Amino acid sequence: MDEIESAILASDPSVTNAKVNYSSSSKDVLIITADGTILTDERPMSQLSVEAAVKGEDGNTYDHYASIGGRVCPDDVLDENNFTPLIKDTVEIAKLLSIAEPAPAGEHDLVLMNGWPAVILHEAVGHGLESDHTRDGTSVYSGKIGEQVAAKGVTIVDQGDMPGERGGLPFDDEGIPTQRNVLVEDGILKMYMEDRKNAMLSGAKPTGNGRRESYKHAPMPRMTNTYFENGNHTPEEILGSLEKGIFVEHMSGGNVDTTSGKFRMKVTFGWLVENGKKVKPIKGATIIGDGLTCIQNIAMVGNDLSLARSSGACGKQGQSVPVGIGQPTIRVNKMTVG
Repeated sequence: MDEIESAILASDPSVTNAKVNYSSSSKDVLIITADGTILTDERPMSQLSVEAAVKGEDGNTYDHYASIGGRVCPDDVLDENNFTPLIKDTVEIAKLLSIAEPAPAGEHDLVLMNGWPAVILHEAVGHGLESDHTRDGTSVYSGKIGEQVAAKGVTIVDQGDMPGERGGLPFDDEGIPTQRNVLVEDGILKMYMEDRKNAMLSGAKPTGNGRRESYKHAPMPRMTNTYFENGNHTPEEILGSLEKGIFVEHMSGGNVDTTSGKFRMKVTFGWLVENGKKVKPIKGATIIGDGLTCIQNIAMVGNDLSLARSSGACGKQGQSVPVGIGQPTIRVNKMTVG
């Protein structure tokens, strides 16, 4: 860790402080089902996070945090080829935050960068597609299978059989093989995420989404790796289409009603866009809306899908499980920014 911390401090003269955190664990899972099937799995998890603080020209300190990780061995995240670009991006964003201006409030068209901004998809849409919420009628997506719930061209997938990703599992915690579940296809709602119990009660089939924090907890429908599928536009096309708006690059936490999809999500860093070009770094924006309206207002979907190799964990009813999120570059129109 000393080597990585020293690399952060040496990366730029403006860096005044650096923090490095590393964690690695492995969980051995044994499942014996009612029909006598015996399944075993080893589930590693490694994560490296870095934080850089810089001194701005105004004398104030500005910092930025980023992480990489997944179901990989420690050598993966500690490889210099992986942490060097992480350091570079973290320091660069910290420096830009030192000159960034407050984001303008009002209604704006947005371009969401690929990768981590898919946290909106996870929080404001994904939870509403978990079958315990849809079966009891608390989700805005209840009873809408076969209906147009998103803009044409929008496809949403939850996929557990992705080795190395944070939500990657060969089978769920009830012994059901994971698979590629197309939840929304070309804007049409196709299915929900099911565990054994809710699938039985609703007459559906389990989808490999029955997950639990540990043997001490009851399984429930949970996401694995949830993402927007690729579209047909290049990131350059999407940015170039924006006459005036905001390019969202990094997001942090916020407040979300996971069943209604209403959210307030914080933008850590972004850009003011004019005539298809990034003209000014901005910070402090809050995107306000609801998941259903958000996916209906998607105007363009990029072809640069990226899953965020970061520290995503999902909390639900007191249980926490690792999950993956991802998306290509996406344009969403008429979103409220506070």
